[in-house]
Amino acid sequence: MISKHRLTPSGWAIIVLSATALALGGCGRKGPLDLPPTANVAPTAAPADTEAERAAQPSVFNPTYGTDAGPTAPKGAKKPFILDPLLGN
Repeated sequence: MISKHRLTPSGWAIIVLSATALALGGCGRKGPLDLPPTANVAPTAAPADTEAERAAQPSVFNPTYGTDAGPTAPKGAKKPFILDPLLGN
């Protein structure tokens, strides 16, 4: 009796790639790098940021940053694109 459920090379490739992705996905851990055992650790206190310093820093979460600045570059010429007729541009 011959089995009809033989894997093709592409089936084996999917299995191997899936196993590799699962194995590599579990490597490492979240957090800072570990120091070598011989490293001298000098605890340093981080300077506290003031509210004004935080407001002056660019950030995705800072909606007021750069609102008073003008545009940095002029708008360039429109370049034609092959899908422009489909997109209505």
